[in-house]
Amino acid sequence: MASRKNNSISINKYKRKREMNIGIFIFAIVFIYLIVTIIMYATTKKISVYEVREGSILTDNSYTGLILREEIVVNAENSGYINYYQNENSKIKSGANVYAITSQKLSYPEETATDASLSTEEQNALAVKTQSFNENFNPQKFSSVYSLKNEIANTLQNASNQTKTAQMDAVLSQNGSSADIYQTPQDGIMVLDFDGCESLTADSFKKEDFDRSSYKKESLEDNMQVKKGAPAYKLVTNENWSVIIELDKDMAGKLADTTYVKTRIDKDSESIWADFSIIKKDGEFYGRLDYDNSMIRYSGDRFLNVELILEDESGLKIPKSSIVEKDFYAVPKEYITTGGNSSSSGVMVQKRGGNAAFQPVDIYKSTEEGNVYLSTSSLKRGTVLVKPESSETMALSETQPLKGVFNINKGYAVFRQVTILAESDEYYIVQEGDSYGLYNYDHIVQEGDSVDEDEVVY
Repeated sequence: MASRKNNSISINKYKRKREMNIGIFIFAIVFIYLIVTIIMYATTKKISVYEVREGSILTDNSYTGLILREEIVVNAENSGYINYYQNENSKIKSGANVYAITSQKLSYPEETATDASLSTEEQNALAVKTQSFNENFNPQKFSSVYSLKNEIANTLQNASNQTKTAQMDAVLSQNGSSADIYQTPQDGIMVLDFDGCESLTADSFKKEDFDRSSYKKESLEDNMQVKKGAPAYKLVTNENWSVIIELDKDMAGKLADTTYVKTRIDKDSESIWADFSIIKKDGEFYGRLDYDNSMIRYSGDRFLNVELILEDESGLKIPKSSIVEKDFYAVPKEYITTGGNSSSSGVMVQKRGGNAAFQPVDIYKSTEEGNVYLSTSSLKRGTVLVKPESSETMALSETQPLKGVFNINKGYAVFRQVTILAESDEYYIVQEGDSYGLYNYDHIVQEGDSVDEDEVVY
């Protein structure tokens, strides 16, 4: 029997070769990059950058002050109905007709009660002033609006006074009434309000005079009935006037050496300089503001809201947190020179054997007294400097502190000294244009103590 051949075929299994998945590889790289970035961000020092800009700081304190002035009450010389030749709060000269007394009320025809008219010259003058204002208006000096307003008001007031006098003459003529006409005894500003405080002075006022809840004022007007000996009008006789304000002990101490101060009157936002002094009376402190102009604008007021502008500085505005303090050597300018072919500033340093070698330095401040400030990091304590073209020497020992900030315009921290002009709770105003200081749009570190000098800032 023929033997059977084994026709079975042996099958060997081979491991399949895996191909690289490029997508997984890229994903792994990106994932690792993200992890490293997050770790670096979490561990890297955070540095906030601040852009220096021009700004200002205004420090003011508001008070309600008591007005004191030279004023006299002129009493009526007869009984009857009083009518005025002048408008209230207007200047009148000695001997001018001021009021008339009649036995009956006067009748004012409608045609006489017209507004004041301006002459052609007055109209042209106002037009020129208004045009000049429009051409030169600066939003940063808004007080100029009130100056123009006052000029226009004064012009209209003068025209109104002339009209009022003409009206009175016409009314008396038309009514056919006999009238007793009286003149003012002296120059002054006519006021028709009375409050009983006309005799107050800086020596006689009391704390109770500031109580506005008990303050009363009476006013007169045309065709009112008056009795002989009763007030007819009031005359402010001097342009010098004062405002008394109440101060606490701390503020009185701060203002003790102040002799003049800039003030802003809330009534018309006008800024006026005043002489200033402190009054102590009955254990209380008061500030006295003395003015020598603008009385006519406030002649009818007894109380006035006043702001004391104690600081009004403009410059570069920077956060207080940016300020750091560093120690420097103060060296006379005579020790500063230039070396070799370089224009860089430096000093001559004495070496062993007595020879002197040039060493460049950075100057951080220059003073009017003739000193420059050099960094303690570039020169060690005890270094002996040689004065150029001289045998004089000086050893560096004592240091002086300077306030400044870290400028990062070049990508690393550079100390720049600052001169502080004013401050608020969060900011300083520093001087602009210092040779070794800051300029508008510079970039500085917002938290000054978060970096070291020459540290690279990303």
